[in-house]
Amino acid sequence: MADAQPNRKPLRVGVIGLVHTHVHGILNKAFKQANQSDIEIVGIAEPNRELAERYAKQYRFPISLVYPSVEQMLDKAKPEAVTDFGRIIDHLQTVKICAPRGIHVMVEKPLAVSYDQAKQMEALALKHKIQLLTNYETTWYGSNHKAYALANTDKAIGDLRKIVVHDGHQGPKEIGVTSEFLDWLTDPVANGAGALFDFGCYGANLSTWLMHNQRPLSVLAVTQQIKPDIYPKVDDEATIILTYPKTQTIIQASWNWPFARKDMEVYGQTGYVNTLDGTRMRIRLKDDKTERSTEARPTDAPASDPFSYLARLLHGETKPDELTSLENNMIVVEILDAARQSAKTGKVVPLKQKL
Repeated sequence: MADAQPNRKPLRVGVIGLVHTHVHGILNKAFKQANQSDIEIVGIAEPNRELAERYAKQYRFPISLVYPSVEQMLDKAKPEAVTDFGRIIDHLQTVKICAPRGIHVMVEKPLAVSYDQAKQMEALALKHKIQLLTNYETTWYGSNHKAYALANTDKAIGDLRKIVVHDGHQGPKEIGVTSEFLDWLTDPVANGAGALFDFGCYGANLSTWLMHNQRPLSVLAVTQQIKPDIYPKVDDEATIILTYPKTQTIIQASWNWPFARKDMEVYGQTGYVNTLDGTRMRIRLKDDKTERSTEARPTDAPASDPFSYLARLLHGETKPDELTSLENNMIVVEILDAARQSAKTGKVVPLKQKL
């Protein structure tokens, strides 16, 4: 896998919002990495001047790159694509502004705060023929792609029976996220929910991928407020069960883990594969007497990072990745919406099966 293509110009990228601290990834790549030729940040839309000046100083970019509104940034900087690091509820507005201009959009996970908003975004993306991608850290884990290959390409573990996904950390306040991030991440309107959306989306994304974009028959979710003194408005603990005709997925999303984790267990009829992090894995196949450890390579992932992937995709140098795709992430938001409803009502939510 070669990310950089020295014979082409970098992709002109606009950054929308600085209040999601995942933005450090693209700022570090664009302004700190030597010899990176994938992307060029041509403009940043951020109305909070103090925040913009803080990052300009940290990453040594000219404050002239920053515009107070998305429209001004698009008009003056003329990016080919934007990456959205704002509140999840604002993703729809980003697409409303960018899609009619033919500007591609990559948002941070999840795609939207509701299935209704996701459908509006999908309609705009399809009408104006833009890429609308959702970025997850776990998309760039070689271990997940090796697990997928063992389960689906090689069919080494038999038909899938159970998928268990664990994601989360000790809590956003406990790990010291910025106040700008914490303010909206713990707001049920701006983020959709608490841990249920923040970390439940990873499992929904991976399960949908492993199940070839099959929608589950039903969704059941249980949420808790274990720390209401810290998170009075949102859940901090969530478990989601997805039922498929012959498979079950259990998503464990939490702001209460003792340590940060993003790992997965995939069980088939004849074997299993567990991912421990981005590279380390444990596997036991049909004829194995015990499990064995292995490691994935960086080249097992579609790119080394989302921004290299975005540049390669828009320059026609790589095929679309299913984990970032609109089709997958429409199902993810449908699952999250149903999970929120299930947690509120205490009932299983059946998903209407499309003909």
